[in-house]
Amino acid sequence: MDYIEINRDSWNKRTDFHVNSAFYDVEGFLKGNSSLNQIELELLGDIQGKSLLHLQCHFGQDTISLARLGAIPTGVDLSDKAIEQAEALAKAAGANAEFICCNIYELPARLDQQFDVVFTSYGTIGWLPDLDKWAKVIAAALKPGGKFVFAEFHPVVWMFDDNFDKIDYNYFNTGPIVETETGTYADRGAPIDQKCVTWNHSIGEVLTSLLDNGLMLHAFKEFDYSPYNCFRNTVEFEPNKYRIKTLSNKIPMVYALMASKA
Repeated sequence: MDYIEINRDSWNKRTDFHVNSAFYDVEGFLKGNSSLNQIELELLGDIQGKSLLHLQCHFGQDTISLARLGAIPTGVDLSDKAIEQAEALAKAAGANAEFICCNIYELPARLDQQFDVVFTSYGTIGWLPDLDKWAKVIAAALKPGGKFVFAEFHPVVWMFDDNFDKIDYNYFNTGPIVETETGTYADRGAPIDQKCVTWNHSIGEVLTSLLDNGLMLHAFKEFDYSPYNCFRNTVEFEPNKYRIKTLSNKIPMVYALMASKA
């Protein structure tokens, strides 16, 4: 099973629908709206003038938002369609951002550079089978003393079925989860069907991979909401803060961390 080609095809199918969706609001973005959230902004701190590698950047909104904050960013994504859109969006926004299309495990062979900051967020590591390999890519890409900032949906969220009625999946990584989805989180009615291959990764697996590859943990936080309305059966209890109606604040929905390379 070639999970890379399956998932590249999945993201290529989604990209145009995402670019044109209210969820991503490209029109508002081009008028100056940022796509970043307070969760990651607090951990990023002042990035003015800093070189920044953005892993799994999709069609580049966060990469461009980081450029607007003064960073010198390079975005990386598996989807050639997403990278095409990212380059077009950066041009339309007048943003200084570079983009690379590749599977991130291949990045060390494509990029001979180290960065002040490596950043990745929300719905990224579930597409990767091997977090030790992921952490090696991050460590190799960081300058000594460089900072890694990561925000992600909590693994507890991925234990539930799509409607959050029952526990359907294992908290721990027990191998690939192969599914076919109709529509996409940014446009439920999109006339597309795509096969996906994903993996669930526990908090322990994430932290161990980073620590084993020489990163030092400085901050770790959990949040009882999602900053995105990308799940089913949600309620917006404060502006841009969403919870599952039936679960309220009973489960963690997001976590974020900051680590550095010694």
